[in-house]
Amino acid sequence: MTAPLGEELARLAALHGVATSYRPAPDRTVTASPAAVTRALAALGVDADTPQAVRDALGARERELAARLLPPTVVSWSGGPCDALAALPEGTRLHVETEQGEIRATAEGLPPGVHRLTATAPDGRTARVHLVVAPPRLPTPPERSYGLLVQLYSLLSRRSWGMGDLGDLGELADWAGRVLGAGFVQVNPLHAAVPGAPTDPSPYRPSSRRFPDPVHLRVEEVPEYAYVEDRTAAERGARLRESVLEKGELIDRDAVWEAKRQALELVAAVPLGPGRRAAYCDFLAEQGQALEDHATWCALAEVHGSRWSDWPEELRDPRSAGTARARRELMDRVDFHSRLAWLTDAQLTAAQRTAREAGMGIGIVHDLAVGVHPSGADAWAQREYFAAGMSVGAPPDAFNARGQDWGLPPWRPDRLAESGYAPYRLLLRGLFRYAGALRIDHVMGLFRLWWVPQGEAPTEGTYVRYDAEAMLAVLVLEASRAGAVVIGEDLGTVEPGVREALRARGVLGTSVLWFERDWDGDGRPLPPERWRADCLATATTHDLPSTAARLTGEHVELRDRLGLLTRPLEEERAEAAADTGEWLALLTRLGLLSGSAGGGDRSSEEAEVQALHRFLLRTPARMIGVWLPDGVGDRRPQNLPGTWDQYPNWRLPIADGGGRPMPLEELAAAPRLHTLFDVLREAARE
Repeated sequence: MTAPLGEELARLAALHGVATSYRPAPDRTVTASPAAVTRALAALGVDADTPQAVRDALGARERELAARLLPPTVVSWSGGPCDALAALPEGTRLHVETEQGEIRATAEGLPPGVHRLTATAPDGRTARVHLVVAPPRLPTPPERSYGLLVQLYSLLSRRSWGMGDLGDLGELADWAGRVLGAGFVQVNPLHAAVPGAPTDPSPYRPSSRRFPDPVHLRVEEVPEYAYVEDRTAAERGARLRESVLEKGELIDRDAVWEAKRQALELVAAVPLGPGRRAAYCDFLAEQGQALEDHATWCALAEVHGSRWSDWPEELRDPRSAGTARARRELMDRVDFHSRLAWLTDAQLTAAQRTAREAGMGIGIVHDLAVGVHPSGADAWAQREYFAAGMSVGAPPDAFNARGQDWGLPPWRPDRLAESGYAPYRLLLRGLFRYAGALRIDHVMGLFRLWWVPQGEAPTEGTYVRYDAEAMLAVLVLEASRAGAVVIGEDLGTVEPGVREALRARGVLGTSVLWFERDWDGDGRPLPPERWRADCLATATTHDLPSTAARLTGEHVELRDRLGLLTRPLEEERAEAAADTGEWLALLTRLGLLSGSAGGGDRSSEEAEVQALHRFLLRTPARMIGVWLPDGVGDRRPQNLPGTWDQYPNWRLPIADGGGRPMPLEELAAAPRLHTLFDVLREAARE
């Protein structure tokens, strides 16, 4: 039994956005433990270890809020009132320094941007805050579209070095836009990984979300590579490619990076021409301190290892004199990593340009991971913005009774607000440089995150709230500037009101076919006309079984072989078959699938895959995503949640139904994939 929370501790927690309970189901409330609440408050700089400390902190917070004219960041949706400013005492004078350099005496009619506002009340109180002015909502995508979903590393061509790269992405987008009529290609996060062997292969635990990983570079497309005579690295890359495509070996990201690093070291020794040098200098100036910090961390990690918490103490602070001295001593390596960021940015930009030139209305959809690795570059460079001793996760639910700990340090909401959300703004701005759309993993994190004290079980965590209005305003502002679409991954348990708030601001949701049931009614598959329009609709995702595996029940057999089932195999098989059977029966009733679902004359698996995608086009969803491996009958999931070394997560190339790897060149010629998109084109015209 959890000890009850004292009234004063509960009040203190509420004033700092720390939840004291949560509701895993509408009819059930779970109270957070005093220890979880106390640890969360401590991570926010609030001492609540003793009853007296709680009383002192509560009094201080109440006095602070009573005296405060404005919160550190306020939001004004263009054309609408700002509640915080409307509540100011009569006679308060305003002074606004706009992002564009103008000085104004009113907050009305301001252009979009993040401005500095000074409010002076008649009693002399003054507040200097950030004012975010954002469009009221993002525009809906210009037209309904369908596109491909793919994990880039899995998309090898006959030119890539052992894993898919940005050259492959450009080729895929060019072909899919021109031949398939696709409007977008969605990829996994391409954030910079934490170096070391073995590297964590998950793209969702990056070193930095701000800068991309140069392992994705197509080395041959770097202009200076033409002047490199040594082709040893390219030969090594070719061997890695053949080992995956011809010998059935797993993708080895570390080996790929070692080959590319060797080649890029030679490239870096080639002097840049005057125009290229000017472009590089422009990039350095534009990226500023953020890039210098990232490149410095990379250089220091080469010397001291990738766990910055184990570095000499003076190097753990990016602003220390010791770090400045080390940066000067390692300037060549800092420049090398800065140049890699520039080259990768250029190829990402080129991929998006290629996609748009191929006729794609959206182009490349990039993925924003929910957080960063605690040992990585962002956690070092932005240390003051992260909650020390905390990790992001999820509370226990119907699918995981023990909860989840993702090992990602959360941002401190108070520090974000004090900075005008500067690190968040720069992160988004960097991604929107080359994204036609952005998918936000676990978009519910804009509202609240489950904080787990390090060393404790996920059950011992609690929710901490963020200023969702400010987080959304910054998101809408930066996406609008880039003319980009935003997709929120809102699967699983979602707090009431979250989807409505996202939809009101033009953020699309995510709907996966197998989860779309009438949960408030009979629980049966939701008819297409009852689906929401503001979403990306798909048959599966990278964390779920492929459609072929689900239709054949092979996903159950896989989990059984790995010892992951919590019930007898026959029960799991029966439930999976019943679930699939209900969907196939609905497809048959709608005339999308011939034959009787579940019977001996049931249509082939390929026809069923086609029918499921016809169904998606019957919904009003604005975007329809096709998991690329589904187009060739791949049975294997790219990631099997709940496993670590039992299954090769994030290391599988796309393969056909028999598990034979298929390079991009074969994928582009695959009859099954072409037939599926013929079906999509025909259904889209209906």
